[in-house]
Amino acid sequence: MINITEYQAIHENKSHFDYNMPYNTYPCTIPLDFDSVPLHWHDDAEFIYIKKGAGIIVIDGNEYHVKAGDIAFILPSRVHGIFQLDNEQIEYENIIFDSKMFASTLDDFYDSFLLPFFENTVNIPCIFRSGVTGYESIKKYLDSNDNISSHREGAWGLAIKGNMYLLLFNLVTLYEDKIDSSSRKKIDRLKPVIKHVELHYSETTNIKDMAKLIGFSESHFMRFFKEAFGVSFVTYLNDYRLSMAARMLLSTEESVLEISQQVGFENLSHFNRQFKRKYGKTPREYRN
Repeated sequence: MINITEYQAIHENKSHFDYNMPYNTYPCTIPLDFDSVPLHWHDDAEFIYIKKGAGIIVIDGNEYHVKAGDIAFILPSRVHGIFQLDNEQIEYENIIFDSKMFASTLDDFYDSFLLPFFENTVNIPCIFRSGVTGYESIKKYLDSNDNISSHREGAWGLAIKGNMYLLLFNLVTLYEDKIDSSSRKKIDRLKPVIKHVELHYSETTNIKDMAKLIGFSESHFMRFFKEAFGVSFVTYLNDYRLSMAARMLLSTEESVLEISQQVGFENLSHFNRQFKRKYGKTPREYRN
Protein backbone atom coordinates (compact mmCIF):
# COMPACT_ATOMS: atom_id res chain seq x y z
CA MET A 1 0.00 0.00 0.00
CA ILE A 2 1.29 3.44 -0.87
CA ASN A 3 2.15 5.73 2.03
CA ILE A 4 -0.69 8.25 1.99
CA THR A 5 1.64 11.14 2.81
CA GLU A 6 3.15 10.69 -0.65
CA TYR A 7 -0.21 11.67 -2.09
CA GLN A 8 -0.70 14.77 0.02
CA ALA A 9 1.99 16.92 -1.57
CA ILE A 10 0.83 19.07 -4.48
CA HIS A 11 4.35 19.39 -5.82
CA GLU A 12 5.90 16.16 -4.63
CA ASN A 13 9.59 16.24 -3.72
CA LYS A 14 9.84 12.74 -2.28
CA SER A 15 11.27 10.09 -4.57
CA HIS A 16 8.91 7.29 -5.57
CA PHE A 17 11.72 5.09 -6.77
CA ASP A 18 14.19 2.51 -5.51
CA TYR A 19 17.00 0.33 -6.89
CA ASN A 20 18.25 3.46 -8.66
CA MET A 21 15.42 2.93 -11.15
CA PRO A 22 13.11 5.94 -11.60
CA TYR A 23 10.07 3.75 -12.25
CA ASN A 24 7.70 2.36 -9.65
CA THR A 25 4.20 0.98 -9.29
CA TYR A 26 1.80 1.47 -6.38
CA PRO A 27 -1.42 -0.59 -6.13
CA CYS A 28 -4.24 1.45 -4.58
CA THR A 29 -7.93 1.02 -3.82
CA ILE A 30 -10.54 3.71 -3.22
CA PRO A 31 -12.18 3.82 -0.73
CA LEU A 32 -10.30 1.06 1.15
CA ASP A 33 -6.90 2.79 1.19
CA PHE A 34 -8.27 6.35 1.25
CA ASP A 35 -11.46 8.08 0.14
CA SER A 36 -9.93 10.08 -2.71
CA VAL A 37 -6.74 11.59 -4.08
CA PRO A 38 -7.14 15.40 -3.97
CA LEU A 39 -5.92 17.55 -6.84
CA HIS A 40 -2.13 17.67 -6.98
CA TRP A 41 0.73 17.89 -9.47
CA HIS A 42 4.32 16.72 -9.73
CA ASP A 43 7.26 16.65 -12.12
CA ASP A 44 7.06 12.89 -12.70
CA ALA A 45 4.96 11.36 -15.45
CA GLU A 46 2.29 8.88 -14.42
CA PHE A 47 -0.01 6.19 -15.75
CA ILE A 48 -3.13 5.37 -13.74
CA TYR A 49 -4.10 1.85 -14.82
CA ILE A 50 -7.61 0.85 -13.70
CA LYS A 51 -7.68 -2.82 -12.71
CA LYS A 52 -11.15 -3.27 -11.22
CA GLY A 53 -14.29 -1.23 -10.64
CA ALA A 54 -14.95 2.34 -11.75
CA GLY A 55 -14.17 5.85 -10.60
CA ILE A 56 -13.51 9.45 -11.61
CA ILE A 57 -10.22 11.01 -12.64
CA VAL A 58 -9.95 14.80 -12.93
CA ILE A 59 -7.17 16.18 -15.13
CA ASP A 60 -6.68 19.93 -15.54
CA GLY A 61 -10.29 20.57 -14.54
CA ASN A 62 -11.82 17.97 -16.87
CA GLU A 63 -13.68 15.01 -15.35
CA TYR A 64 -13.36 11.53 -16.82
CA HIS A 65 -15.34 8.45 -15.77
CA VAL A 66 -13.04 5.43 -15.93
CA LYS A 67 -13.51 1.69 -15.56
CA ALA A 68 -11.45 -1.51 -15.53
CA GLY A 69 -8.97 -1.57 -18.39
CA ASP A 70 -8.81 2.20 -18.87
CA ILE A 71 -5.43 3.93 -18.58
CA ALA A 72 -4.95 7.61 -17.75
CA PHE A 73 -1.72 9.22 -18.94
CA ILE A 74 -0.70 12.10 -16.67
CA LEU A 75 2.10 14.18 -18.16
CA PRO A 76 4.38 16.19 -15.82
CA SER A 77 2.82 19.23 -14.08
CA ARG A 78 -0.78 18.34 -14.92
CA VAL A 79 -3.15 18.97 -12.01
CA HIS A 80 -5.04 15.73 -11.35
CA GLY A 81 -6.97 13.78 -8.73
CA ILE A 82 -8.82 10.49 -8.31
CA PHE A 83 -12.28 10.19 -6.78
CA GLN A 84 -14.92 7.62 -5.95
CA LEU A 85 -17.88 7.26 -8.32
CA ASP A 86 -21.08 6.90 -6.27
CA ASN A 87 -20.50 3.80 -4.09
CA GLU A 88 -18.18 2.08 -6.56
CA GLN A 89 -14.82 0.68 -5.52
CA ILE A 90 -11.90 1.34 -7.83
CA GLU A 91 -8.66 -0.63 -7.82
CA TYR A 92 -5.79 0.84 -9.83
CA GLU A 93 -2.05 0.97 -10.25
CA ASN A 94 -0.09 4.21 -10.07
CA ILE A 95 2.84 3.80 -12.43
CA ILE A 96 5.14 6.75 -11.83
CA PHE A 97 8.36 7.49 -13.68
CA ASP A 98 10.84 10.28 -14.22
CA SER A 99 10.83 11.40 -17.86
CA LYS A 100 14.50 12.32 -17.53
CA MET A 101 15.35 8.62 -17.39
CA PHE A 102 15.29 8.80 -21.19
CA ALA A 103 17.73 11.69 -21.50
CA SER A 104 21.23 10.94 -22.77
CA THR A 105 24.32 12.96 -23.52
CA LEU A 106 25.08 10.64 -26.43
CA ASP A 107 22.18 11.63 -28.66
CA ASP A 108 19.55 14.32 -29.10
CA PHE A 109 16.52 12.02 -29.31
CA TYR A 110 15.22 13.20 -25.94
CA ASP A 111 15.39 16.90 -26.81
CA SER A 112 14.06 16.39 -30.33
CA PHE A 113 11.23 13.95 -29.70
CA LEU A 114 10.48 13.35 -26.03
CA LEU A 115 11.02 16.74 -24.40
CA PRO A 116 8.21 18.45 -26.36
CA PHE A 117 6.04 15.44 -25.52
CA PHE A 118 6.66 15.69 -21.76
CA GLU A 119 6.33 19.48 -21.80
CA ASN A 120 2.64 19.13 -22.73
CA THR A 121 2.95 20.67 -26.18
CA VAL A 122 1.54 17.65 -28.05
CA ASN A 123 -2.17 16.95 -28.37
CA ILE A 124 -2.52 13.50 -26.80
CA PRO A 125 -5.54 11.88 -25.07
CA CYS A 126 -5.64 11.89 -21.28
CA ILE A 127 -7.57 8.61 -21.16
CA PHE A 128 -6.72 5.55 -23.21
CA ARG A 129 -9.31 2.80 -23.54
CA SER A 130 -10.38 0.23 -26.10
CA GLY A 131 -10.84 2.00 -29.43
CA VAL A 132 -8.47 4.89 -28.67
CA THR A 133 -5.40 4.96 -30.91
CA GLY A 134 -2.36 3.66 -29.04
CA TYR A 135 -4.31 1.93 -26.26
CA GLU A 136 -3.28 -1.63 -27.11
CA SER A 137 0.39 -0.59 -27.24
CA ILE A 138 0.28 1.12 -23.85
CA LYS A 139 -1.54 -1.82 -22.28
CA LYS A 140 0.92 -4.32 -23.76
CA TYR A 141 4.05 -2.61 -22.44
CA LEU A 142 2.61 -1.71 -19.03
CA ASP A 143 1.45 -5.30 -18.51
CA SER A 144 4.92 -6.50 -19.47
CA ASN A 145 6.55 -4.06 -17.03
CA ASP A 146 4.13 -5.14 -14.32
CA ASN A 147 5.35 -8.71 -14.70
CA ILE A 148 9.01 -7.65 -14.80
CA SER A 149 8.65 -5.41 -11.71
CA SER A 150 7.08 -8.21 -9.68
CA HIS A 151 10.16 -10.42 -10.15
CA ARG A 152 13.05 -7.95 -10.53
CA GLU A 153 15.46 -10.61 -11.67
CA GLY A 154 18.78 -9.92 -13.35
CA ALA A 155 18.95 -6.80 -15.47
CA TRP A 156 15.25 -6.10 -14.99
CA GLY A 157 15.79 -2.34 -15.25
CA LEU A 158 16.94 -2.69 -18.86
CA ALA A 159 13.71 -4.47 -19.76
CA ILE A 160 11.61 -1.81 -18.01
CA LYS A 161 13.39 0.99 -19.80
CA GLY A 162 13.28 -0.83 -23.15
CA ASN A 163 9.52 -1.28 -22.90
CA MET A 164 9.08 2.37 -22.00
CA TYR A 165 11.12 3.45 -25.02
CA LEU A 166 8.89 1.32 -27.27
CA LEU A 167 5.72 2.62 -25.61
CA LEU A 168 6.78 6.25 -26.00
CA PHE A 169 8.02 5.67 -29.55
CA ASN A 170 4.53 4.53 -30.50
CA LEU A 171 2.85 7.48 -28.80
CA VAL A 172 5.24 10.07 -30.22
CA THR A 173 4.72 8.58 -33.68
CA LEU A 174 0.93 8.49 -33.36
CA TYR A 175 0.46 11.90 -31.77
CA GLU A 176 2.33 14.78 -33.36
CA ASP A 177 -0.21 17.62 -33.51
CA LYS A 178 0.57 20.62 -31.32
CA ILE A 179 -1.82 21.46 -28.51
CA ASP A 180 -3.74 24.69 -27.91
CA SER A 181 -1.94 26.01 -24.83
CA SER A 182 -4.59 28.51 -23.72
CA SER A 183 -6.35 26.10 -21.33
CA ARG A 184 -3.00 24.92 -19.94
CA LYS A 185 -2.03 28.50 -19.16
CA LYS A 186 -5.19 28.92 -17.08
CA ILE A 187 -4.40 25.85 -14.99
CA ASP A 188 -0.75 26.90 -14.63
CA ARG A 189 -1.86 30.29 -13.31
CA LEU A 190 -3.75 28.59 -10.49
CA LYS A 191 -0.98 26.20 -9.42
CA PRO A 192 0.26 28.51 -6.61
CA VAL A 193 -3.27 28.43 -5.16
CA ILE A 194 -3.49 24.63 -5.35
CA LYS A 195 -0.09 24.32 -3.70
CA HIS A 196 -1.04 26.83 -0.99
CA VAL A 197 -4.11 24.79 -0.06
CA GLU A 198 -2.03 21.62 0.22
CA LEU A 199 0.57 23.26 2.43
CA HIS A 200 -1.71 25.49 4.50
CA TYR A 201 -5.20 23.94 4.48
CA SER A 202 -5.23 23.93 8.30
CA GLU A 203 -4.75 27.71 8.43
CA THR A 204 -7.19 30.54 7.87
CA THR A 205 -7.47 31.02 4.12
CA ASN A 206 -9.61 33.61 2.37
CA ILE A 207 -10.48 34.73 -1.14
CA LYS A 208 -8.62 38.01 -0.78
CA ASP A 209 -5.29 36.35 -0.01
CA MET A 210 -5.66 33.77 -2.80
CA ALA A 211 -6.55 36.45 -5.33
CA LYS A 212 -3.53 38.50 -4.26
CA LEU A 213 -1.30 35.42 -4.55
CA ILE A 214 -1.82 35.31 -8.33
CA GLY A 215 -2.43 39.03 -8.91
CA PHE A 216 -6.21 38.94 -9.45
CA SER A 217 -9.09 40.93 -8.05
CA GLU A 218 -11.34 38.88 -5.75
CA SER A 219 -14.22 38.75 -8.24
CA HIS A 220 -11.95 37.78 -11.13
CA PHE A 221 -10.26 35.09 -9.03
CA MET A 222 -13.56 33.50 -7.99
CA ARG A 223 -14.79 33.43 -11.60
CA PHE A 224 -11.43 32.21 -12.96
CA PHE A 225 -11.15 29.37 -10.41
CA LYS A 226 -14.67 28.10 -11.03
CA GLU A 227 -14.18 28.18 -14.81
CA ALA A 228 -10.96 26.16 -14.45
CA PHE A 229 -12.09 23.53 -11.92
CA GLY A 230 -15.89 23.56 -12.06
CA VAL A 231 -16.34 24.39 -8.36
CA SER A 232 -15.85 27.49 -6.26
CA PHE A 233 -12.60 27.96 -4.37
CA VAL A 234 -14.42 27.72 -1.02
CA THR A 235 -16.00 24.41 -2.04
CA TYR A 236 -12.63 23.10 -3.18
CA LEU A 237 -10.92 24.19 0.06
CA ASN A 238 -13.58 22.64 2.30
CA ASP A 239 -13.57 19.42 0.26
CA TYR A 240 -9.79 19.17 0.61
CA ARG A 241 -10.00 19.73 4.36
CA LEU A 242 -12.69 17.08 4.72
CA SER A 243 -10.59 14.59 2.74
CA MET A 244 -7.67 15.16 5.10
CA ALA A 245 -10.01 14.78 8.09
CA ALA A 246 -11.32 11.45 6.76
CA ARG A 247 -7.76 10.13 6.50
CA MET A 248 -6.93 11.27 10.03
CA LEU A 249 -10.08 9.65 11.42
CA LEU A 250 -8.92 6.28 10.09
CA SER A 251 -5.19 6.62 10.78
CA THR A 252 -5.08 8.35 14.19
CA GLU A 253 -6.82 8.13 17.55
CA GLU A 254 -7.21 11.88 17.96
CA SER A 255 -10.63 13.20 18.91
CA VAL A 256 -13.07 14.53 16.34
CA LEU A 257 -12.65 18.01 17.83
CA GLU A 258 -8.85 17.86 17.51
CA ILE A 259 -9.06 16.66 13.93
CA SER A 260 -11.60 19.32 12.94
CA GLN A 261 -9.29 22.01 14.29
CA GLN A 262 -6.21 20.52 12.62
CA VAL A 263 -7.84 20.62 9.20
CA GLY A 264 -8.98 24.21 9.55
CA PHE A 265 -12.56 24.11 10.87
CA GLU A 266 -13.09 26.54 13.74
CA ASN A 267 -16.59 25.30 14.58
CA LEU A 268 -17.17 21.63 15.44
CA SER A 269 -20.88 21.69 14.56
CA HIS A 270 -20.10 23.14 11.14
CA PHE A 271 -17.43 20.49 10.61
CA ASN A 272 -19.83 17.69 11.56
CA ARG A 273 -22.51 19.00 9.17
CA GLN A 274 -20.10 19.39 6.26
CA PHE A 275 -18.55 15.97 6.89
CA LYS A 276 -21.92 14.21 6.92
CA ARG A 277 -22.96 16.05 3.76
CA LYS A 278 -19.85 14.77 1.97
CA TYR A 279 -19.64 11.22 3.33
CA GLY A 280 -23.21 10.45 4.43
CA LYS A 281 -21.95 9.66 7.94
CA THR A 282 -20.91 11.62 11.01
CA PRO A 283 -17.18 11.63 11.76
CA ARG A 284 -17.71 9.11 14.58
CA GLU A 285 -19.75 6.79 12.34
CA TYR A 286 -17.09 7.07 9.62
CA ARG A 287 -14.36 6.09 12.07
CA ASN A 288 -16.29 3.04 13.26
